[in-house]
Amino acid sequence: MAQTVSETQPVAEVPHGAEPETISGGHLVAKALKAEGIDVIFTLCGGHIIDIYDGCVDEGIAVVDVRHEQVAAHAADGYARITGKPGCAVVTAGPGTTDAVTGVANAFRAESPMLLIGGQGALNQHKMGSLQDLPHVDMMTPITKFAATVPHTARVADMVSMAFRECYNGAPGPSFLEIPRDILDNSVPVESATVPEAGHYRASTKSIGDPASVEALADLLVRAEKPVVLLGSQVWTSRGSEAATEFVRTLDVPAFMNGAARGTLPPGDPHHFHLSRRYGFNNADLILIVGTPFDFRMGYGRRLPKSATVVQIDLDYRTVGKNRDIDLGLVGDPGAILAAVTQAASGRLQKTDRKAWFAELRAEEDAAYQKRLPRQLSDANPIHPLRLAHEINEFLTEDSIYIGDGGDIVTFSGGVVQPKSPGHWMDPGPLGTLGVGIPFVLAAKYARPDQEVVALFGDGAFSLTGWDFETLVRYNLPFVGVIGNNSSMNQIRYGQEAKYGKDRGRIGNTLGDVRYDEFARMLGGYGEEVRDPADIGPALLRARESGLPSLINVWVDPDAYAPGTMNQTMYK
Repeated sequence: MAQTVSETQPVAEVPHGAEPETISGGHLVAKALKAEGIDVIFTLCGGHIIDIYDGCVDEGIAVVDVRHEQVAAHAADGYARITGKPGCAVVTAGPGTTDAVTGVANAFRAESPMLLIGGQGALNQHKMGSLQDLPHVDMMTPITKFAATVPHTARVADMVSMAFRECYNGAPGPSFLEIPRDILDNSVPVESATVPEAGHYRASTKSIGDPASVEALADLLVRAEKPVVLLGSQVWTSRGSEAATEFVRTLDVPAFMNGAARGTLPPGDPHHFHLSRRYGFNNADLILIVGTPFDFRMGYGRRLPKSATVVQIDLDYRTVGKNRDIDLGLVGDPGAILAAVTQAASGRLQKTDRKAWFAELRAEEDAAYQKRLPRQLSDANPIHPLRLAHEINEFLTEDSIYIGDGGDIVTFSGGVVQPKSPGHWMDPGPLGTLGVGIPFVLAAKYARPDQEVVALFGDGAFSLTGWDFETLVRYNLPFVGVIGNNSSMNQIRYGQEAKYGKDRGRIGNTLGDVRYDEFARMLGGYGEEVRDPADIGPALLRARESGLPSLINVWVDPDAYAPGTMNQTMYK
């Protein structure tokens, strides 16, 4: 006869006649989350997981409920990016877990640490066809750093801690835990449960790797005449922004930034470059790539000239030298390595006169800006997307967090919108997931209620998760939202027209002319429609002053395409 879970659980010895103090699996989850510093979970309810809610109430962990599990997973990802702590989403079994797959996959490619906890049917119903039973662990394994089933109530907290530890193994990423319903609902004696102590189950991740490589890089930088550095997302993930800033200023290196590293240097800093990256790479004698892979955004490394010395720093050993040979690779924490290199070079820094190199790059930067400026200030109607991006950039304050969610419209904004501080730029990352905008707003505004959040959406992207605008209203989380509305999935439309001609350019990518401003008002937010470019700035100000979640519906030119869209290799 098969044993049930209760029959296999150990019973602790207690004094005769006394009842042992017990704790449920859901409450053990909450204790482990508390030990990790989690103060909020993002969730959509389900019968499999409600004991976790009960434990969160007792531990003082907020439970933020959303309308779709994809939103919960994206919000956990966004929360990790904003706070530097891992995020957590809790969803029910079956479709609850599968709905969250896209959010987990996005965090995986973006190297964002988060834990997804999924429900499951009871172990004593294993393989019997219980409600919402699916092989969750099998599905999650390829897109997580760790995926497992909790086999026993006494192991719940231990395995939650294990999952968080795995999130930081090399480059960060998501973990998944499946917890069967009876494991959550059952109780075990407190003394038989393993509850790791906060601060005692994870090692420091601030490794500088091989000290000899640090010295070698310092030597290369001291001798280089035309160095450049590209600061990637891991600079922000590792909270290495201050070290990166000191590095470029002390060693006098022109810096480009991508992904979450945007804002490491403020606009106007003499070391800050943006529009001259291709020229800088083509003419540099030393190229340092920090915390970003040689993926499609980097042309798989092929755009870097063979004449330059190429050095790569990354948290993940597997990424260094992938897709392109390098001259030196350093594996470790980007911030710690940059700080160590700065220190190693400072004692023997012979100040190379790089004024001519800086002037050369600045001339390219200014030329590119002047070439774009007429469209950026265009009074054309329909509104040019560059004019919209310009108005948003002018609107941002020193403290505004900017979120981009879309295809072509966000590609336009990437060349114009300049965050003014570290950690103030959020986009999906290399998976290119549409629909992250509202969940990222939820995470950012919940974590930083005193900061302004400004989000730019494509109309197609907003449609994917837009109903959770109501969640922002319900939780009183005001933000300034802008929809660049061209009634199209325009990034795909461009590719279709380029490959098949204009007569087939509208197949499968044309949307209705939706009044998203009316949608916002219907759900209790602020909404406004804009058709004249002169009205964009005033509308943004009114949205800010409304104190409500807002959507400014801006009708943009459907026949304007971003250079980044037209240059995508998939359309070649």
